[in-house]
Amino acid sequence: MTKINAVVLAGDRKEDRQLEGVGNKALLSIEGRPMVSYVIDGLKASPYIGQISIVGPATDLRAHLGDRVDHYFDQSVSLFDNLRLGLQPFEKDDRVLLVSSDIPLISGEMVSDFIEKSQKREGDLCYPIIEKAANEYHFPGIDRTYVRLREGSFTGGNIIYIRPAILDRCEGFARRLIDLRKRPFKISRLLGSSFLISLAMGRLTIGKLEARFSEILDIRAFAIITPFPELCNDVDKASDLYIVNDYLSRSVQ
Repeated sequence: MTKINAVVLAGDRKEDRQLEGVGNKALLSIEGRPMVSYVIDGLKASPYIGQISIVGPATDLRAHLGDRVDHYFDQSVSLFDNLRLGLQPFEKDDRVLLVSSDIPLISGEMVSDFIEKSQKREGDLCYPIIEKAANEYHFPGIDRTYVRLREGSFTGGNIIYIRPAILDRCEGFARRLIDLRKRPFKISRLLGSSFLISLAMGRLTIGKLEARFSEILDIRAFAIITPFPELCNDVDKASDLYIVNDYLSRSVQ
């Protein structure tokens, strides 16, 4: 089995400080443990994961995670800059897994399933999506942004399978996507007016989205439909924290 290294993004954002008054969202306490520790648990439980690097408040993160993480980097200004920092030990790798620090419900099974499906597609970039109905079945009352496609309504994940070598050619477009990640109609404008019309009418297909992203970025990009909403549900607000705590309390009963 070929292992893949992972980068965990735990950079601080000003808006995160409004969540339970936390200084860094990754260190938000859940059941007496920092949220990021659940993410590390999920990664290390997958036999596919090799080394792990993390970007954020390095001293604080090291105090909680110790040698469970291989490389620590102090955060920079932007998400993309943090990504480049975390990739430094793995920039020559064929593929790397990028993971946000605010998806505490992931498990080794979920990580392995996503990696296996991504490897089968042999993509330069693979991104998980989950259907709205499946997400709301597992997490009733969850508030997420969905995109209506011909195959159904989907929300995106917080984990990416990527070839580090493509970053230079993708950086400009990726920065714009990051800025617009919660605004699907503005994202569609980057893809062209015909896509905006198709999206508004619910006629856009997953295959057409994959083909358009691949064409714009000159890569092989694929959406991976996942049965695991835990990969897509991050903790952004107090209601998310309540859902996570409820899920964890039920899982140990």
